Amino acid sequence: MLKLNRPICFIDLETTGINLSSDRIIEIAIVKVLPDNTRQVKRKLINPLIPIPAASSAIHGITDDMVKDAPSFKQVGNEIKQYIENCDLGGYNSNRFDIPILMEEFLRAGMEVDLTDRRMIDVQHIFYSMEPRTLSAAYKFYCQKELVNAHSAEADIQATIDVLYAQLARYQNLGDTVDSILGTIGEEKIIDYARRFSYDDRGVEVFNFGKYKGRSVIEVLKSEPQYYDWMMKGDFPLHTKQKLTEMFNRTLLKNH
Repeated sequence: MLKLNRPICFIDLETTGINLSSDRIIEIAIVKVLPDNTRQVKRKLINPLIPIPAASSAIHGITDDMVKDAPSFKQVGNEIKQYIENCDLGGYNSNRFDIPILMEEFLRAGMEVDLTDRRMIDVQHIFYSMEPRTLSAAYKFYCQKELVNAHSAEADIQATIDVLYAQLARYQNLGDTVDSILGTIGEEKIIDYARRFSYDDRGVEVFNFGKYKGRSVIEVLKSEPQYYDWMMKGDFPLHTKQKLTEMFNRTLLKNH
């Protein structure tokens, strides 16, 4: 069991695809684990307002017809924001997919959601640190069960929490608190959720892609401010552009 100071919301999304900047949420399941380890569930179908590709429907079984009368994310965004308020976050591959896409939807809806004080437990990170496999294999390995209804958002996230609890029982060195788990497996310091920027070993913000990979963002923006314009016009996630703008504004302040 987990010893919690505050609830953790475990999140799983089904989406129109895997592009962080252009794809949309069509189903969200949130299982909130309270400090007494009881669980609350919130699940919603969401109209993405764009067609769902057949290839995606083939994976999760959700079609345009199933979501045509569902609310848009903008209509349910505030409810979701309030549900995860003052909660840490968790999931399976959630740090690199579910949370970035969710934050894109919040930004697209014009909603400010600050996650800077949230701790994030990605069960896949624990799993890959110990026994690299898929969620279905993780469930079988740790829980000795077959994952029924894989790619149903709620089934996947309930299985994810079960895997986490089994991991805590198996790996005693993980401890049983959010702090002890992240202290053991490491906690990634994130600038933007798409990881277009990262920190170097001196804690300086650097580019994590392209011709300037490894170079200081602020130094590049000082010497080549047009690179800012190129990125802002490019196919980058909104959160990446938001963080780029913050750094760009910092270069302007330093130049005055």
